[in-house]
Amino acid sequence: MQSINPTARIQVGKTTLSIPGICFGTTQIGDMPGTYGYGVDADRARATLDAIFDSAIGFLDTSRNYGLGKSEQRIGDAIRARGLPKGVVISSKLDRNMDTNHFDGDRAKASLEESLEALGVDHIDLLHLHDPEYASDLNDITRKDGAIAALMRMKEEGVVKAVGLAAGKVDVMMPLIRDFDFDALITHNRFTLLNRNADEMIDLARSKNMAVMNAAPYASGILAKGAAKAPLYSYMPASDDIKSRANAIEALCSQHGVPMGAVALQFSMRDPRIASTICGVSSPERVKQTMDWATWNIPDTLWAELRKIPFDTTDPEATRVYNPG
Repeated sequence: MQSINPTARIQVGKTTLSIPGICFGTTQIGDMPGTYGYGVDADRARATLDAIFDSAIGFLDTSRNYGLGKSEQRIGDAIRARGLPKGVVISSKLDRNMDTNHFDGDRAKASLEESLEALGVDHIDLLHLHDPEYASDLNDITRKDGAIAALMRMKEEGVVKAVGLAAGKVDVMMPLIRDFDFDALITHNRFTLLNRNADEMIDLARSKNMAVMNAAPYASGILAKGAAKAPLYSYMPASDDIKSRANAIEALCSQHGVPMGAVALQFSMRDPRIASTICGVSSPERVKQTMDWATWNIPDTLWAELRKIPFDTTDPEATRVYNPG
């Protein structure tokens, strides 16, 4: 039985920044019913942020485009109301122009300025280039005066402590990881109990000393609540095959008296290549539940039985239509 300390911090690349083993994702508090099927009002968002700030895990992840800016704005409102607690680490992302999908160096600089204003801070601890696969022209990102060059200058100028790449499609991310010296990497939905699409990419990132952050360990909720209560997989209706495997995982967890969500979360956390696991939360109760699941005692016999359940290696979001609202 492996003991996990979610508050232990790991250094990000060669930087002075360190992060704990859990990060709270804030897409939901950006009020994105088009993605999650439910809304989150301002009061609930604020209560969730207060729970994050008051927890032993002072680490949250957001983005310029989550809720078309609402996630960062709500985080900033909380910071302006109570101050930023000492030791809290903020991870955010540079985003393309959401109307034109243009993403060059100038757009990257504008995205940073928008984030600093919304968050009400003068620097961002960890800043990622976000979703290059949706850009109108990838060359705008990679050229010598493109978005990645702008991101690297932000680190040189001290406005960010560490820089990363956060995206979905592995075939787009792999060349960028090879060609550029990011400090961190975020992958989502592609390293779970049901899928290992990002496995090779994680190995590559670690070979370059990048801190890997694995997001969406519950695969949109099916690995937290089960197929009957949450029949979505990677934000889309789950296939019968996915439901069947999720049901098998849920049955094994039930036999051992272990919450399914604890197993899904610790599957990511116990992998030595993963520096931090990003868990989306939309209520104070979910913050506490995440902490409980992170430290739940899971018997080795259950892990052995789970290894017999097959997993996919294809892209689980290949047919997804992205909706930022």
